[in-house]
Amino acid sequence: MSRVPDRAQVVVVGGGIVGCSIAYHLTRRDITDVVVLEQNTLTAGTTWHAAGLVSQLKATHSLTKLATYSARLFEELEDETGQATGYRTPGSLSVADNDERWEEILRGATMAEGVGVETQILDLQAASEKWPHMRTDDLVGALYIPRDGQTSPVDTTMALAKGAKARGATVIENVAVIELSASNGRVTGVVTEQGEIEAEIVVLATGMWTRHLAAQIGVNVPLQACEHFYIVTEPIEGLDPGTPTLRDPGNYTYFKEETGKIMAGFFEPRGKIWRTDRIPRDFSFASLPEDWEHVGPIFEAAMHRVPVLGEVGLQLFFNGPEAFTPDGVFYMGEAPEVDNCYVAAGFNSVGIQSAGGVGWALADWIADRHPPMDLSSVDIRRAQPFQGDVDYLTDRISESLGLLYAMHWPFRQYESARGMRLSPLHDRLDAANAVFGETAGWERPNWFADEGQARSYDYSYGKQNWHDNMVRECVGVREAVGLFDQTSFAKFRVEGPDALAVLNTISVANIDAPIHKAIYTQWCNARGGIEADLTVTRLSDDGFFVVTAAAAETRDWAWLRRAAAGKDVTITNATHDFVMLGVMGPNSRAVLSELTDVDLSNESFPFGWSTRMEVAGQACLALRMSYVGELGWELYVGNDGAGAVFDALVAAGGDHGLVLAGYHAMNSLRLEAGMRHWGHDISDEDTPLEAGLGFVIDWDKGDFVGREALLAQRELPRSKRLIQFRIEDPDLLTYHDEPLYRSGVVVGRTSSSMWSVTQDRCCAMGYVEHPGGEAVTTAWLEDGTWETNIGGRRVPVSASIRSWYDPRNRRPHLAD
Repeated sequence: MSRVPDRAQVVVVGGGIVGCSIAYHLTRRDITDVVVLEQNTLTAGTTWHAAGLVSQLKATHSLTKLATYSARLFEELEDETGQATGYRTPGSLSVADNDERWEEILRGATMAEGVGVETQILDLQAASEKWPHMRTDDLVGALYIPRDGQTSPVDTTMALAKGAKARGATVIENVAVIELSASNGRVTGVVTEQGEIEAEIVVLATGMWTRHLAAQIGVNVPLQACEHFYIVTEPIEGLDPGTPTLRDPGNYTYFKEETGKIMAGFFEPRGKIWRTDRIPRDFSFASLPEDWEHVGPIFEAAMHRVPVLGEVGLQLFFNGPEAFTPDGVFYMGEAPEVDNCYVAAGFNSVGIQSAGGVGWALADWIADRHPPMDLSSVDIRRAQPFQGDVDYLTDRISESLGLLYAMHWPFRQYESARGMRLSPLHDRLDAANAVFGETAGWERPNWFADEGQARSYDYSYGKQNWHDNMVRECVGVREAVGLFDQTSFAKFRVEGPDALAVLNTISVANIDAPIHKAIYTQWCNARGGIEADLTVTRLSDDGFFVVTAAAAETRDWAWLRRAAAGKDVTITNATHDFVMLGVMGPNSRAVLSELTDVDLSNESFPFGWSTRMEVAGQACLALRMSYVGELGWELYVGNDGAGAVFDALVAAGGDHGLVLAGYHAMNSLRLEAGMRHWGHDISDEDTPLEAGLGFVIDWDKGDFVGREALLAQRELPRSKRLIQFRIEDPDLLTYHDEPLYRSGVVVGRTSSSMWSVTQDRCCAMGYVEHPGGEAVTTAWLEDGTWETNIGGRRVPVSASIRSWYDPRNRRPHLAD
């Protein structure tokens, strides 16, 4: 047994494929003072019993980039290290047994075109030739990905460990980390069975052990182990070693050829939770008991697709635990609560195929202090505190496992673990027939049902059952006035002698504005990329009110906390202290004027200002802002008085055409008006200049984070630019990541999309890049022929630099 050192630059806890990949990639970045600690022996946790599938096509562009990197790395690793990995590329075959599933597969294939993943649509005869044991009489389509691979998880891990050690890393087995050490908000090392190791950085790649280990220092990693089942048959005569992996999501099963046998793995509709308490340190190379009662129905479905399963004997029934997350996507990145503590865990049965990309991205993140690309979909900063609750995890994780092979419908709503965060107006909205969705645990009205209409979703890739309801809500906002409950938006109070200096340093806009001014701004990183998109309202000389999106609460809190470190600033999360009501539309002034004595005219209350006032006798903070492209106000009122204000607004709005409106309508309205959405249209690798938000930047206020990078970019042609698109076929809807073609050449992809009432078409946003590095201009847009790809169909689109609705953004500034 090797002795642990007293100190190291980086300690990686966990000797599975992910931990070894992180160490390997750190050494490639010349960070060689790395210690990998494994409590048993390498691969003993989950890695050893993984199926070893290496698929490339994922749900999003960024996840696909990570997976394709893994495939390239595994191809080269044996040549570099001399350690066999068992990697090969038999390809994969995904089949659909209904038109809806085929649409889903085709839409995924269109995204592949934009990221360089080769796909082939096969007729059923060709599919049968690749998988002779597959039943095809009930299939409607098959997609083949030639370069998808398979690898030996154990051998690949050993190759990564060998490569890391060759560059100076130390790998120590059979030594457990029993505690993490932290001080003053920063990790300081680990305590092992052999003593303490001081470390600048600690990486938790500890799989299903991570939640309990991280919680010791207040880091929230909401994941939970589930039982995961697969079977291996006796040898099957004539089963070709080059047989591709077969995925039959309609029957919850994948099939893999393995030394002339079939391995069949199952993702049943409801997963089986395995122990919520701390997993023993000595759970090593262990399996769990068979459970045919649980998996039997799925095995029956698997035999339907591959009948030979019912004719051959089973050599192995395997049941092993793996870590799953509430949204089915893994975690990586620096923990928001503790500096220099990094996480890579919760891989939802895709740890092998993700390991190469995760190791590369996290090593770059550590070396450069920022991720190498937009990784917001996997960033640990998306986790919410309530998600660490065991009851929540027990309920939600069972569903999230099942969703891996379920239909990935647009707007699909979780059914489990609901009601975690409720607006004080929830009962009123419920009584008004709100159909709720969930974001960051908040129950939010997505749309309002008619009397007698089912308050549920009928999913499809076209116009869903709530389409007409959303249209009426949008028309109400555009023509009269809409009332939105925006309580879920995150709200922070920032106060103290250094509050202005902190906020002005991280904001591109000038926060040193008059008291009562509400400022729209971005927080950028040193490269000019947008880390946050929000408003800051100055309430006093040293007091500010920050409002950001619900899903960005943890992320933006962490960014603000780190910026304020060592400063005389108090930051308070006031999200649950106030109800936020949006009163939006051309009649909003008329409605509010009946309920307050404050002069709401343009002269007295212009756009971008705030005031404290009474509405229906209740004190509130009113901001004249709009996320829907209309005249409007945001009202922040204490929870106790919120019901009275809501009731008064509804009553006064009766004569002015007021409608209750949900988040589907808000998304439609904001998109056609050109309002950006962080996490979709803007991210940490997009700058305000590229996103068309250069007007926000105050170049003359002095230094701020990202200023030098933005100044340099300002002098260059705007070769990358966020553009508005309109899909000209009135029956087709896009969603995200569809390729964008200019004169037949892919030059970008969509970022978000929604049906537009004013355009009577689906509208989208997307970044395009000029292939020659020249500026993306109106002339360049107009000189090309534009198309996108929707489920394998090339369809024409129109392109515009300005928004389709109110392109000069005049309506929020309407005069009396």
